[in-house]
Amino acid sequence: MMDFGFYLTPSSTIELDKVDRKAVDDLARADSGFRTCIACGSCTASCTAGIFAETSVRRAILSVLNGRDEKALDLLSSCMLCGKCMMVCPRGINTRHLILSLQKYYNGK
Repeated sequence: MMDFGFYLTPSSTIELDKVDRKAVDDLARADSGFRTCIACGSCTASCTAGIFAETSVRRAILSVLNGRDEKALDLLSSCMLCGKCMMVCPRGINTRHLILSLQKYYNGK
């Protein structure tokens, strides 16, 4: 193996083979917006709560895809459900429903 002068620390390594795909499939069935998201970041840029707390629908979806369920819940815990993200979404995703679906799924576990 070649040495390029850098390495991944264990904390930043994601074992995608060990990710529970059941959560991804269940959330995709609960809300089609989960698979529709293109991770453009418009929702995060328009977020009122994002100024004061770490809130990001885009990063929450990516966290679920990477198997980091607790991080996904943390990213959405300060959401005020104001709907600004829904107005700016280029894909027309109902982000309120998506956020509530994520919270319901993980709080119901």
